[in-house]
Amino acid sequence: MLNKKKAHNKSSKIVINKKAYHNYFIEKVFQSGLVLEGWEVKSIRSGKVNISESYITNYLNEMYLCNSLIQPLNMSSNHIFCDPTRKRKLLLHKNEIDLLSFKKKNTGYTMISLSLFWKKSWCKLEFGLAKGKSIQDKRINIKNKDWEKERLKILKKTKKMY
Repeated sequence: MLNKKKAHNKSSKIVINKKAYHNYFIEKVFQSGLVLEGWEVKSIRSGKVNISESYITNYLNEMYLCNSLIQPLNMSSNHIFCDPTRKRKLLLHKNEIDLLSFKKKNTGYTMISLSLFWKKSWCKLEFGLAKGKSIQDKRINIKNKDWEKERLKILKKTKKMY
């Protein structure tokens, strides 16, 4: 009984877009639900999804996830046409849609997907309002990460001495 509760309460991230944090400055993070078909839910549960090159666009005052790849399972029915790269509608409030579309049009932001995860029995998308990084910004970030690792090593050595 306890094992079932633990497995059900987990909200584990299925897919994480690691390149998003390398290529963009993430200003604000949003969560939304997705409108999915049955075969897509089964494929996401089995881990056959790729959101590394996906983005969010605004069409007729609704937000859609574009260019995400959900591969159909071999066991799915033959009479259903499975389009792996179709646009998937995001479930957002109207004020969030207005804010995102305003930021995208006027200030040069873009919206990229960060992760796809399960919250209870619902599939959720975490996406960010982002601005692109230049090559110099990427180099500075790499330099700072290397310095942080080196600093932690030095601190660890000094603690061993005392």
